[in-house]
Amino acid sequence: MNMLTVCALVCTIVALAGSAVLPERKAESNERDTATTHLIERSSGCDDGWSEFNRRCFYHVSERMTWSVAEKNCISLGGHLASVHNILEYHELQRLILSGSHQYIETWIGGYDTQGINHWFWSDGTTVHFTNWCPAEPDNYGGHQHCLQMNYGVGNCWDDTECYALKPSVCAKNM
Repeated sequence: MNMLTVCALVCTIVALAGSAVLPERKAESNERDTATTHLIERSSGCDDGWSEFNRRCFYHVSERMTWSVAEKNCISLGGHLASVHNILEYHELQRLILSGSHQYIETWIGGYDTQGINHWFWSDGTTVHFTNWCPAEPDNYGGHQHCLQMNYGVGNCWDDTECYALKPSVCAKNM
């Protein structure tokens, strides 16, 4: 029964994320794509404003949003909230955030746990192998912490938190 519930919730999240594209983000994305098409072909495989690392493109979004709105925004830009597969990618995301905000600010990435049973997923569908949890995390404090933020606490590590919190985010897409 629990697996059926998880599958239903994941399908709902994906369906809602795919159908609710923010118009202003879509327009910005279309303008950016149109303006940089030739630049992309001559330089890297990433759009203007995106950073290439490990055959993926990453984009720091400084605007504060809930986790689900941030995921919808990343989808409208052609990706998902960033999944992190090793410590080098994690440090690259930290570098990207630091260059945009000049500090290690708590930021959404693509991890979520819909059931609060400490079984985490990436919004891009990849498998969670690497983790960088802070000590005693994830704790699902109060039973409502189902989304993943990075740069938490003095260790700048991962923490589960409420999905409705407003935070900047990092998007990622394959080249």
